[in-house]
Amino acid sequence: MLSLGYDVGSSSIKCSVIEIETGKVIASGFYPHEEMKINSPFAGWAEQDPEMWWEYVKTLTHQLITNYKIDASEVKSIGISYQMHGLVLVDKNQKVLRPSIIWCDSRAVEIGEKAFQAIGKEYCLQNLLNSPGNFTASKLRWVKENEPDIYNKIYKIMLPGDFIAMKLTGNISSTISGLSEGIFWDFKQSEISKEILSHYQIDEEILPQINPAFFVQGTITKSAAEELGLKEGAVVSYRAGDQPNNAFSLNVLEPGDVAATAGTSGVVYSVIDQINYDKLSRVNQFAHVNHTKEKIRLGVLLCINGTGIQNSWLRKNFSSGLSYDEINKIAAEVNIGSDGISVLPFGNGAERVLENKNIGSHILGLDFNRHANAHIFRAVQEGIAFSFKYGVDIMKEMGLHLNVIRAGKSNMFLSPVFRQTLSNVTGSSIELYDTDGSQGAARGAALGAGYYKSFNEAFGSLSKVGEVNPEAKNIDAALNAYDNWLERLKKFL
Repeated sequence: MLSLGYDVGSSSIKCSVIEIETGKVIASGFYPHEEMKINSPFAGWAEQDPEMWWEYVKTLTHQLITNYKIDASEVKSIGISYQMHGLVLVDKNQKVLRPSIIWCDSRAVEIGEKAFQAIGKEYCLQNLLNSPGNFTASKLRWVKENEPDIYNKIYKIMLPGDFIAMKLTGNISSTISGLSEGIFWDFKQSEISKEILSHYQIDEEILPQINPAFFVQGTITKSAAEELGLKEGAVVSYRAGDQPNNAFSLNVLEPGDVAATAGTSGVVYSVIDQINYDKLSRVNQFAHVNHTKEKIRLGVLLCINGTGIQNSWLRKNFSSGLSYDEINKIAAEVNIGSDGISVLPFGNGAERVLENKNIGSHILGLDFNRHANAHIFRAVQEGIAFSFKYGVDIMKEMGLHLNVIRAGKSNMFLSPVFRQTLSNVTGSSIELYDTDGSQGAARGAALGAGYYKSFNEAFGSLSKVGEVNPEAKNIDAALNAYDNWLERLKKFL
Protein backbone atom coordinates (compact mmCIF):
# COMPACT_ATOMS: atom_id res chain seq x y z
CA MET A 1 0.00 0.00 0.00
CA LEU A 2 1.12 3.53 -0.78
CA SER A 3 0.48 6.96 0.73
CA LEU A 4 0.91 10.16 -1.26
CA GLY A 5 1.74 13.60 0.11
CA TYR A 6 1.54 16.99 -1.58
CA ASP A 7 3.30 20.13 -0.37
CA VAL A 8 1.70 23.13 -2.06
CA GLY A 9 4.20 25.97 -1.73
CA SER A 10 4.38 29.38 -3.32
CA SER A 11 7.49 28.37 -5.30
CA SER A 12 6.56 24.86 -6.41
CA ILE A 13 4.41 21.81 -5.75
CA LYS A 14 6.25 18.88 -4.17
CA CYS A 15 5.03 15.32 -3.97
CA SER A 16 6.27 12.15 -2.29
CA VAL A 17 4.94 8.62 -2.36
CA ILE A 18 5.83 6.32 0.54
CA GLU A 19 5.39 2.60 1.00
CA ILE A 20 3.23 2.42 4.10
CA GLU A 21 4.57 -0.89 5.41
CA THR A 22 8.25 0.17 5.36
CA GLY A 23 8.03 3.96 5.40
CA LYS A 24 10.35 3.99 2.39
CA VAL A 25 10.03 6.85 -0.11
CA ILE A 26 9.54 5.25 -3.52
CA ALA A 27 8.93 8.43 -5.53
CA SER A 28 9.40 12.15 -5.12
CA GLY A 29 9.59 15.25 -7.24
CA PHE A 30 8.54 18.86 -7.67
CA TYR A 31 7.00 21.01 -10.36
CA PRO A 32 7.53 23.49 -11.93
CA HIS A 33 11.32 23.56 -11.94
CA GLU A 34 11.47 27.34 -11.92
CA GLU A 35 9.66 29.20 -9.14
CA MET A 36 5.93 29.64 -9.66
CA LYS A 37 4.88 33.12 -10.65
CA ILE A 38 3.69 35.47 -7.93
CA ASN A 39 1.66 38.36 -9.31
CA SER A 40 2.11 41.75 -7.68
CA PRO A 41 -0.10 44.30 -9.47
CA PHE A 42 0.53 46.85 -6.70
CA ALA A 43 3.29 47.37 -4.15
CA GLY A 44 2.92 44.95 -1.26
CA TRP A 45 0.52 42.65 -3.12
CA ALA A 46 1.20 38.95 -3.77
CA GLU A 47 -1.33 36.74 -5.54
CA GLN A 48 -1.46 33.33 -7.20
CA ASP A 49 -4.18 31.54 -9.15
CA PRO A 50 -5.39 28.49 -7.16
CA GLU A 51 -6.23 26.72 -10.40
CA MET A 52 -2.53 27.00 -11.30
CA TRP A 53 -1.72 24.97 -8.17
CA TRP A 54 -4.21 22.32 -9.22
CA GLU A 55 -2.80 22.15 -12.76
CA TYR A 56 0.69 21.65 -11.36
CA VAL A 57 -0.56 19.02 -8.89
CA LYS A 58 -1.99 17.09 -11.83
CA THR A 59 1.14 17.45 -13.97
CA LEU A 60 3.43 16.35 -11.14
CA THR A 61 1.27 13.38 -10.19
CA HIS A 62 1.27 12.11 -13.77
CA GLN A 63 5.05 12.54 -13.97
CA LEU A 64 5.68 10.53 -10.80
CA ILE A 65 3.29 7.74 -11.76
CA THR A 66 4.95 7.44 -15.18
CA ASN A 67 8.59 7.96 -14.20
CA TYR A 68 8.51 5.67 -11.15
CA LYS A 69 6.05 3.12 -12.63
CA ILE A 70 3.69 3.47 -9.68
CA ASP A 71 0.66 1.21 -9.47
CA ALA A 72 -2.01 3.89 -9.00
CA SER A 73 -4.42 1.39 -7.42
CA GLU A 74 -1.99 1.02 -4.50
CA VAL A 75 -2.34 4.70 -3.46
CA LYS A 76 -4.68 4.46 -0.46
CA SER A 77 -4.26 7.78 1.36
CA ILE A 78 -3.43 11.38 0.43
CA GLY A 79 -2.12 14.17 2.66
CA ILE A 80 -1.73 17.87 1.97
CA SER A 81 0.72 20.45 3.27
CA TYR A 82 0.28 24.01 2.07
CA GLN A 83 1.55 27.60 2.21
CA MET A 84 -0.02 29.19 5.26
CA HIS A 85 -2.20 32.31 5.66
CA GLY A 86 -3.50 32.41 2.09
CA LEU A 87 -7.10 33.23 1.21
CA VAL A 88 -9.06 31.31 -1.44
CA LEU A 89 -12.67 32.26 -2.28
CA VAL A 90 -15.15 30.07 -4.16
CA ASP A 91 -18.79 30.39 -5.17
CA LYS A 92 -21.56 27.79 -4.85
CA ASN A 93 -20.22 25.97 -7.89
CA GLN A 94 -16.75 25.78 -6.30
CA LYS A 95 -15.40 28.23 -8.85
CA VAL A 96 -12.58 30.53 -7.77
CA LEU A 97 -13.78 34.13 -7.45
CA ARG A 98 -10.42 35.92 -7.49
CA PRO A 99 -6.69 35.11 -7.27
CA SER A 100 -5.57 33.86 -3.88
CA ILE A 101 -4.12 36.55 -1.61
CA ILE A 102 -1.09 34.58 -0.41
CA TRP A 103 1.02 34.60 2.72
CA CYS A 104 3.53 37.32 1.74
CA ASP A 105 0.87 39.82 0.61
CA SER A 106 0.91 42.81 2.98
CA ARG A 107 -2.16 44.78 1.86
CA ALA A 108 -4.10 44.00 5.05
CA VAL A 109 -1.46 45.15 7.56
CA GLU A 110 -3.30 48.38 8.38
CA ILE A 111 -6.64 46.58 8.69
CA GLY A 112 -5.14 44.12 11.15
CA GLU A 113 -3.47 46.85 13.20
CA LYS A 114 -6.72 48.80 13.49
CA ALA A 115 -8.51 45.64 14.60
CA PHE A 116 -5.79 44.99 17.18
CA GLN A 117 -6.48 48.39 18.71
CA ALA A 118 -10.26 48.28 18.37
CA ILE A 119 -10.85 44.75 19.66
CA GLY A 120 -8.19 45.22 22.30
CA LYS A 121 -4.65 43.96 22.63
CA GLU A 122 -5.49 42.01 25.77
CA TYR A 123 -8.30 40.05 24.10
CA CYS A 124 -6.32 39.41 20.91
CA LEU A 125 -3.22 38.14 22.67
CA GLN A 126 -4.98 36.14 25.37
CA ASN A 127 -7.68 34.61 23.15
CA LEU A 128 -6.26 34.61 19.62
CA LEU A 129 -2.61 34.45 20.81
CA ASN A 130 -1.74 36.94 18.07
CA SER A 131 -2.70 40.30 16.70
CA PRO A 132 -5.05 39.96 13.69
CA GLY A 133 -2.15 41.38 11.71
CA ASN A 134 -1.87 40.49 8.06
CA PHE A 135 -3.48 37.07 8.45
CA THR A 136 -6.33 35.45 6.55
CA ALA A 137 -9.17 37.09 8.49
CA SER A 138 -7.73 40.55 7.78
CA LYS A 139 -7.28 39.68 4.10
CA LEU A 140 -10.93 38.63 3.96
CA ARG A 141 -11.94 41.95 5.50
CA TRP A 142 -9.91 43.70 2.79
CA VAL A 143 -11.98 41.89 0.15
CA LYS A 144 -15.20 42.92 1.90
CA GLU A 145 -14.10 46.57 1.98
CA ASN A 146 -12.58 46.81 -1.49
CA GLU A 147 -14.33 44.15 -3.58
CA PRO A 148 -17.89 43.93 -2.18
CA ASP A 149 -19.27 42.36 -5.36
CA ILE A 150 -16.84 39.48 -4.99
CA TYR A 151 -17.49 39.18 -1.25
CA ASN A 152 -21.22 38.87 -1.86
CA LYS A 153 -20.63 35.89 -4.17
CA ILE A 154 -18.57 33.94 -1.61
CA TYR A 155 -19.93 30.52 -0.71
CA LYS A 156 -16.89 29.41 1.29
CA ILE A 157 -13.45 30.73 2.12
CA MET A 158 -10.51 28.36 2.32
CA LEU A 159 -6.81 28.13 2.96
CA PRO A 160 -4.70 26.87 0.04
CA GLY A 161 -4.61 23.27 1.28
CA ASP A 162 -8.36 23.28 1.80
CA PHE A 163 -8.75 24.22 -1.87
CA ILE A 164 -6.65 21.27 -3.07
CA ALA A 165 -8.61 18.94 -0.76
CA MET A 166 -11.83 20.32 -2.28
CA LYS A 167 -10.54 19.63 -5.78
CA LEU A 168 -9.74 16.07 -4.74
CA THR A 169 -12.94 15.20 -2.87
CA GLY A 170 -15.55 17.81 -3.74
CA ASN A 171 -15.94 18.51 0.01
CA ILE A 172 -15.00 21.77 1.71
CA SER A 173 -13.51 21.76 5.20
CA SER A 174 -10.62 23.09 7.26
CA THR A 175 -8.95 22.32 10.58
CA ILE A 176 -8.54 24.02 13.96
CA SER A 177 -4.86 24.43 13.13
CA GLY A 178 -5.75 26.06 9.80
CA LEU A 179 -8.38 28.39 11.25
CA SER A 180 -6.02 29.39 14.05
CA GLU A 181 -3.37 30.38 11.47
CA GLY A 182 -6.03 32.58 9.86
CA ILE A 183 -6.71 34.16 13.29
CA PHE A 184 -10.27 32.87 13.37
CA TRP A 185 -9.84 30.68 16.48
CA ASP A 186 -10.53 31.64 20.11
CA PHE A 187 -8.29 29.45 22.26
CA LYS A 188 -9.96 30.38 25.54
CA GLN A 189 -13.42 29.44 24.27
CA SER A 190 -12.14 26.67 21.94
CA GLU A 191 -14.36 27.88 19.10
CA ILE A 192 -14.52 30.31 16.18
CA SER A 193 -13.81 33.81 17.47
CA LYS A 194 -17.07 35.71 17.66
CA GLU A 195 -15.13 38.94 18.28
CA ILE A 196 -13.20 38.68 15.02
CA LEU A 197 -16.30 37.85 13.01
CA SER A 198 -18.24 40.69 14.61
CA HIS A 199 -15.52 43.30 14.20
CA TYR A 200 -14.80 42.39 10.58
CA GLN A 201 -18.51 41.82 9.84
CA ILE A 202 -17.78 38.39 8.43
CA ASP A 203 -20.62 35.94 7.93
CA GLU A 204 -19.85 32.74 9.84
CA GLU A 205 -21.60 30.58 7.24
CA ILE A 206 -18.84 31.28 4.71
CA LEU A 207 -16.29 29.57 6.95
CA PRO A 208 -15.59 25.91 6.14
CA GLN A 209 -16.59 22.92 8.24
CA ILE A 210 -13.98 22.01 10.89
CA ASN A 211 -12.26 18.62 10.92
CA PRO A 212 -9.20 17.32 12.81
CA ALA A 213 -5.87 17.39 10.98
CA PHE A 214 -5.84 13.58 10.98
CA PHE A 215 -9.25 12.72 9.59
CA VAL A 216 -10.81 11.09 6.54
CA GLN A 217 -12.31 14.12 4.82
CA GLY A 218 -13.52 12.12 1.84
CA THR A 219 -12.63 9.91 -1.09
CA ILE A 220 -11.21 11.33 -4.28
CA THR A 221 -13.91 11.77 -6.89
CA LYS A 222 -14.02 9.92 -10.18
CA SER A 223 -13.19 13.07 -12.13
CA ALA A 224 -10.25 13.99 -9.84
CA ALA A 225 -8.90 10.44 -10.08
CA GLU A 226 -9.03 10.61 -13.87
CA GLU A 227 -7.34 14.01 -13.97
CA LEU A 228 -4.54 12.83 -11.64
CA GLY A 229 -4.03 9.37 -13.09
CA LEU A 230 -5.03 7.77 -9.78
CA LYS A 231 -7.81 5.34 -8.93
CA GLU A 232 -11.02 5.98 -7.04
CA GLY A 233 -10.94 4.90 -3.42
CA ALA A 234 -7.96 6.82 -2.04
CA VAL A 235 -8.91 8.96 0.96
CA VAL A 236 -7.79 12.49 1.83
CA SER A 237 -6.86 12.04 5.48
CA TYR A 238 -4.41 14.73 6.60
CA ARG A 239 -3.97 18.46 6.17
CA ALA A 240 -1.68 21.06 7.76
CA GLY A 241 0.02 24.36 6.98
CA ASP A 242 3.57 24.05 5.76
CA GLN A 243 5.25 24.99 9.02
CA PRO A 244 3.24 22.78 11.40
CA ASN A 245 3.64 20.05 8.79
CA ASN A 246 7.39 20.64 8.48
CA ALA A 247 7.63 20.22 12.25
CA PHE A 248 5.45 17.11 12.06
CA SER A 249 7.64 15.66 9.30
CA LEU A 250 10.59 15.92 11.73
CA ASN A 251 8.57 14.25 14.52
CA VAL A 252 8.37 17.56 16.40
CA LEU A 253 5.22 17.03 18.44
CA GLU A 254 5.98 17.52 22.12
CA PRO A 255 7.05 20.48 24.32
CA GLY A 256 10.70 21.41 23.80
CA ASP A 257 10.91 19.97 20.28
CA VAL A 258 12.22 22.52 17.73
CA ALA A 259 12.18 22.45 13.92
CA ALA A 260 13.50 24.86 11.31
CA THR A 261 13.11 25.36 7.59
CA ALA A 262 14.58 27.82 5.13
CA GLY A 263 12.71 27.71 1.84
CA THR A 264 11.16 30.82 0.30
CA SER A 265 10.61 32.00 3.86
CA GLY A 266 12.49 30.89 6.96
CA VAL A 267 10.94 29.45 10.09
CA VAL A 268 11.88 28.28 13.56
CA TYR A 269 9.03 26.32 15.11
CA SER A 270 8.81 25.04 18.69
CA VAL A 271 6.04 23.21 20.56
CA ILE A 272 4.67 24.33 23.92
CA ASP A 273 1.92 22.90 26.14
CA GLN A 274 0.49 26.09 27.63
CA ILE A 275 -1.20 29.22 26.35
CA ASN A 276 1.50 31.85 25.88
CA TYR A 277 2.20 34.79 23.58
CA ASP A 278 4.70 37.50 22.72
CA LYS A 279 3.45 40.85 24.03
CA LEU A 280 4.65 42.57 20.82
CA SER A 281 3.23 39.79 18.63
CA ARG A 282 6.54 39.39 16.79
CA VAL A 283 6.28 35.59 16.82
CA ASN A 284 3.06 33.67 16.45
CA GLN A 285 1.29 30.86 18.22
CA PHE A 286 -1.05 28.51 16.39
CA ALA A 287 -2.67 25.16 17.11
CA HIS A 288 -0.22 22.39 16.26
CA VAL A 289 -1.37 19.34 14.28
CA ASN A 290 -1.92 17.32 17.48
CA HIS A 291 -3.60 20.11 19.48
CA THR A 292 -6.87 19.35 21.24
CA LYS A 293 -8.94 21.13 23.87
CA GLU A 294 -7.87 18.51 26.38
CA LYS A 295 -4.20 18.33 25.37
CA ILE A 296 -2.75 21.72 24.48
CA ARG A 297 -0.06 21.60 21.81
CA LEU A 298 0.76 25.00 20.35
CA GLY A 299 3.36 25.76 17.73
CA VAL A 300 5.38 28.91 18.41
CA LEU A 301 6.37 30.14 14.97
CA LEU A 302 9.07 32.59 14.05
CA CYS A 303 8.76 33.49 10.37
CA ILE A 304 11.20 35.51 8.28
CA ASN A 305 9.60 36.23 4.89
CA GLY A 306 12.81 37.10 3.08
CA THR A 307 15.14 34.13 3.38
CA GLY A 308 15.33 31.63 0.50
CA ILE A 309 13.71 34.17 -1.79
CA GLN A 310 16.67 36.51 -1.10
CA ASN A 311 19.05 33.70 -2.03
CA SER A 312 17.00 32.95 -5.16
CA TRP A 313 17.04 36.64 -6.15
CA LEU A 314 20.80 36.67 -5.67
CA ARG A 315 21.29 33.67 -7.94
CA LYS A 316 19.09 35.13 -10.68
CA ASN A 317 20.66 38.58 -10.66
CA PHE A 318 24.26 38.24 -9.45
CA SER A 319 25.54 34.76 -10.22
CA SER A 320 25.80 34.68 -14.03
CA GLY A 321 24.07 31.31 -14.13
CA LEU A 322 25.85 29.60 -11.24
CA SER A 323 24.04 26.80 -9.44
CA TYR A 324 23.22 27.04 -5.73
CA ASP A 325 25.92 24.47 -5.01
CA GLU A 326 28.50 26.58 -6.85
CA ILE A 327 27.37 29.69 -4.96
CA ASN A 328 27.69 27.82 -1.65
CA LYS A 329 31.28 26.79 -2.48
CA ILE A 330 32.27 30.33 -3.47
CA ALA A 331 30.66 31.80 -0.31
CA ALA A 332 32.70 29.40 1.84
CA GLU A 333 35.94 30.98 0.55
CA VAL A 334 35.13 34.34 2.20
CA ASN A 335 35.92 35.16 5.82
CA ILE A 336 33.27 35.07 8.54
CA GLY A 337 31.58 38.47 8.54
CA SER A 338 31.96 38.85 4.75
CA ASP A 339 34.74 41.43 5.24
CA GLY A 340 32.30 44.02 6.54
CA ILE A 341 29.26 43.54 4.28
CA SER A 342 25.89 43.04 5.95
CA VAL A 343 22.69 42.01 4.15
CA LEU A 344 19.27 42.64 5.67
CA PRO A 345 17.10 39.98 3.94
CA PHE A 346 13.72 41.66 4.43
CA GLY A 347 12.65 42.36 0.84
CA ASN A 348 9.58 40.12 0.75
CA GLY A 349 6.92 42.27 2.39
CA ALA A 350 6.14 43.33 5.94
CA GLU A 351 7.99 41.28 8.55
CA ARG A 352 6.11 40.12 11.64
CA VAL A 353 9.35 39.81 13.60
CA LEU A 354 9.99 43.53 12.91
CA GLU A 355 6.51 44.43 14.24
CA ASN A 356 5.02 44.40 10.74
CA LYS A 357 7.49 46.93 9.34
CA ASN A 358 8.40 46.62 5.67
CA ILE A 359 11.99 47.88 5.61
CA GLY A 360 13.07 46.19 2.38
CA SER A 361 16.31 44.34 1.74
CA HIS A 362 19.63 46.20 2.02
CA ILE A 363 23.28 45.51 1.20
CA LEU A 364 25.34 47.58 3.64
CA GLY A 365 29.04 48.26 3.91
CA LEU A 366 29.79 47.61 0.25
CA ASP A 367 33.27 48.77 -0.82
CA PHE A 368 33.81 48.80 -4.59
CA ASN A 369 37.57 48.38 -4.13
CA ARG A 370 37.41 45.38 -1.75
CA HIS A 371 34.30 43.39 -2.42
CA ALA A 372 33.26 41.00 -5.18
CA ASN A 373 30.33 38.67 -5.81
CA ALA A 374 31.74 36.11 -3.37
CA HIS A 375 31.41 38.57 -0.47
CA ILE A 376 27.77 39.23 -1.34
CA PHE A 377 27.11 35.49 -1.66
CA ARG A 378 28.35 34.93 1.88
CA ALA A 379 26.76 38.08 3.30
CA VAL A 380 23.33 37.01 2.03
CA GLN A 381 23.62 33.60 3.71
CA GLU A 382 24.96 35.11 6.91
CA GLY A 383 22.22 37.75 6.90
CA ILE A 384 19.57 35.07 6.67
CA ALA A 385 21.15 33.13 9.54
CA PHE A 386 21.37 36.36 11.57
CA SER A 387 17.68 37.02 11.00
CA PHE A 388 16.99 33.59 12.51
CA LYS A 389 19.17 34.48 15.51
CA TYR A 390 17.26 37.75 15.94
CA GLY A 391 13.96 35.88 16.10
CA VAL A 392 15.25 33.04 18.29
CA ASP A 393 16.29 35.58 20.91
CA ILE A 394 12.67 36.78 21.00
CA MET A 395 11.48 33.17 21.43
CA LYS A 396 13.91 32.73 24.31
CA GLU A 397 12.18 35.62 26.06
CA MET A 398 9.06 33.41 25.98
CA GLY A 399 10.93 30.55 27.65
CA LEU A 400 12.33 28.64 24.67
CA HIS A 401 15.28 26.44 25.65
CA LEU A 402 17.17 25.82 22.43
CA ASN A 403 19.66 22.99 22.40
CA VAL A 404 18.93 21.11 19.19
CA ILE A 405 17.29 22.24 15.96
CA ARG A 406 15.88 19.57 13.62
CA ALA A 407 15.77 20.36 9.92
CA GLY A 408 15.38 18.60 6.61
CA LYS A 409 18.56 18.54 4.55
CA SER A 410 17.14 20.73 1.82
CA ASN A 411 16.88 24.34 0.62
CA MET A 412 19.31 26.57 2.52
CA PHE A 413 20.25 23.79 4.93
CA LEU A 414 22.20 22.37 1.99
CA SER A 415 24.62 25.30 2.42
CA PRO A 416 27.53 24.67 4.83
CA VAL A 417 27.95 28.44 5.34
CA PHE A 418 24.32 28.98 6.30
CA ARG A 419 23.95 26.04 8.67
CA GLN A 420 27.34 26.56 10.36
CA THR A 421 26.64 30.28 10.83
CA LEU A 422 23.24 29.46 12.34
CA SER A 423 24.79 26.90 14.70
CA ASN A 424 27.55 29.29 15.77
CA VAL A 425 25.34 32.28 16.52
CA THR A 426 22.57 30.33 18.29
CA GLY A 427 24.90 27.96 20.15
CA SER A 428 22.68 25.08 19.02
CA SER A 429 23.41 21.79 17.36
CA ILE A 430 21.53 21.19 14.11
CA GLU A 431 20.32 17.69 13.26
CA LEU A 432 19.62 17.07 9.58
CA TYR A 433 17.08 14.53 8.39
CA ASP A 434 16.25 13.04 5.02
CA THR A 435 12.69 14.27 4.90
CA ASP A 436 10.58 17.14 3.67
CA GLY A 437 7.03 18.47 3.87
CA SER A 438 5.63 16.18 1.20
CA GLN A 439 6.99 13.13 3.01
CA GLY A 440 5.44 14.42 6.24
CA ALA A 441 2.10 14.85 4.47
CA ALA A 442 2.28 11.27 3.17
CA ARG A 443 3.02 9.91 6.67
CA GLY A 444 0.26 12.07 8.12
CA ALA A 445 -2.21 10.71 5.58
CA ALA A 446 -1.36 7.11 6.45
CA LEU A 447 -1.80 7.98 10.13
CA GLY A 448 -5.10 9.77 9.52
CA ALA A 449 -6.40 6.82 7.50
CA GLY A 450 -5.51 4.40 10.29
CA TYR A 451 -2.70 2.56 8.50
CA TYR A 452 -0.30 3.75 11.19
CA LYS A 453 -1.56 3.36 14.74
CA SER A 454 0.76 5.87 16.44
CA PHE A 455 3.21 8.69 15.82
CA ASN A 456 6.06 6.36 16.76
CA GLU A 457 5.02 3.91 14.07
CA ALA A 458 4.69 6.69 11.48
CA PHE A 459 8.25 7.89 12.13
CA GLY A 460 9.97 4.57 12.72
CA SER A 461 11.90 4.92 9.45
CA LEU A 462 12.97 8.57 9.88
CA SER A 463 16.77 8.73 9.68
CA LYS A 464 19.28 11.40 10.67
CA VAL A 465 21.73 12.13 7.85
CA GLY A 466 23.96 14.77 9.40
CA GLU A 467 24.72 16.98 12.38
CA VAL A 468 26.31 20.42 12.74
CA ASN A 469 27.73 21.66 16.04
CA PRO A 470 28.99 25.11 17.09
CA GLU A 471 32.67 25.67 16.29
CA ALA A 472 34.37 26.95 19.43
CA LYS A 473 37.12 28.69 17.47
CA ASN A 474 34.68 30.64 15.30
CA ILE A 475 31.84 31.52 17.68
CA ASP A 476 33.28 34.91 18.66
CA ALA A 477 33.82 35.94 15.03
CA ALA A 478 30.27 34.89 14.14
CA LEU A 479 28.76 36.76 17.10
CA ASN A 480 30.80 39.87 16.27
CA ALA A 481 29.47 39.74 12.71
CA TYR A 482 25.96 39.35 14.10
CA ASP A 483 26.41 42.36 16.41
CA ASN A 484 27.53 44.45 13.42
CA TRP A 485 24.48 43.24 11.45
CA LEU A 486 22.17 44.01 14.38
CA GLU A 487 23.46 47.56 14.78
CA ARG A 488 22.79 48.20 11.10
CA LEU A 489 19.32 46.67 11.36
CA LYS A 490 18.40 48.94 14.28
CA LYS A 491 18.84 52.00 12.08
CA PHE A 492 15.84 50.86 10.01
CA LEU A 493 13.53 50.07 12.93
